[in-house]
Amino acid sequence: MTNDIDRDGVAKAYARWAPVYDLVFGAVFEKGRRASIEAADRVGGRVLDVGVGTGLSLSDYAPTTRICGVDLSEPMLRKAQERVRTMNLTNVETLAVMDAKTLAFADNTFDAVVAQYVITTVPDPEGTLDDFVRVLKSGGELILVNHIGAEAGPRRMFETAFAPVARKLGWRPEFPWERLVNWASRHGGVTMIERRPMPPLGHFSLIRYRKA
Repeated sequence: MTNDIDRDGVAKAYARWAPVYDLVFGAVFEKGRRASIEAADRVGGRVLDVGVGTGLSLSDYAPTTRICGVDLSEPMLRKAQERVRTMNLTNVETLAVMDAKTLAFADNTFDAVVAQYVITTVPDPEGTLDDFVRVLKSGGELILVNHIGAEAGPRRMFETAFAPVARKLGWRPEFPWERLVNWASRHGGVTMIERRPMPPLGHFSLIRYRKA
């Protein structure tokens, strides 16, 4: 796959979004965020939240779920750190600047990995998913919320036309479901246990995999 999104470009895009991210995207993505957190809380234990951003989701986790949050954007993480202090979120163990594809954690560390709206924003989605699974314990869950591109029709045409602009904003609107299917087949160590449409308009999906 071509790396049509680059790491520095994503970091710069989200540094620009940091001051207004919660206002612009908070309500739009709320149901997807809550669905992924509910899934993670059912697993419990220690959870890695990749692309934690401004920490908008941190207070929604159960107090008994221990959270490590990572993000490529330092300006976003500063807001998350302020949120942790203000709300006294003692179950948040750490927040760190980190590349999603090269996570600085040992193999088999987490009971669940949550990635909300992340996979369409990284240069190498398949390699990033591989690293998510690497840090999961056996039987752990990979929980994604992601925009899935239309296969055909007017929405597909719009997503394809909008793609060059979207890349400058830091994401791929035309990301196809087939890429996730092919990745899981090639990886061989995960089983999909749920795919559920999410608002707005079902253009997003909650997708859960279990590590063998």
